[in-house]
Amino acid sequence: MKVSPSLLSADFSNLSPDIEMINNSQADYLHLDVMDGVFVPNISFGFPIMKAVSKICTKPLDVHLMIVEPQNWITQVRDLGAEIMNVHQEACLHLHRTVQAIHDAGMKAGVTICPATPVNTLVDIIEDVDLVLIMSVNPGFGGQPFIKHSLKKVRELRELISSTGSKALIEVDGGVNLTTGKLLADAGADILVAGSYVFGNENPDDAINSLKNL
Repeated sequence: MKVSPSLLSADFSNLSPDIEMINNSQADYLHLDVMDGVFVPNISFGFPIMKAVSKICTKPLDVHLMIVEPQNWITQVRDLGAEIMNVHQEACLHLHRTVQAIHDAGMKAGVTICPATPVNTLVDIIEDVDLVLIMSVNPGFGGQPFIKHSLKKVRELRELISSTGSKALIEVDGGVNLTTGKLLADAGADILVAGSYVFGNENPDDAINSLKNL
């Protein structure tokens, strides 16, 4: 299992130690949740913070834009050195064009769906994306409880990927801990995003390793 700890749950008064912990851990990515207060009812951080983080983080950046018109920020995300750029299907009027532009910028393209968005809406894009991020909470705030219906969506997505020959990985974000992580792994998830479970743990390394070993 790959693990992408979410910076949203880190200590923003002193980020360097948390990022150094991630650098020295078995984490595969650092997940950056960008919120604009429009697409989701919260504001997190913007490109000045991400630029500072990118200078000291040695893990690949997994950037998740929970914003309107994410296609306008492809160049800025690329300039961070991000490996993955995740955009919401619900926020993209021309999703295929946005996915192409992300690829043209040299990044892997991820498409995210909210809890109420059916998996079958991805049929016409699944062969073009590198990753699908299933939100297992409503986007906007960390620390929310896991939505159990997400397990069904992961299984449906795994079937869609298999039936189409897509190479897309399945990432899940929201309410991930050791218990829900095991259920998600069994359902077919490839990458787990964990915020509170990692940064709220007395030993974040142990939390990351516990998910890695699922």
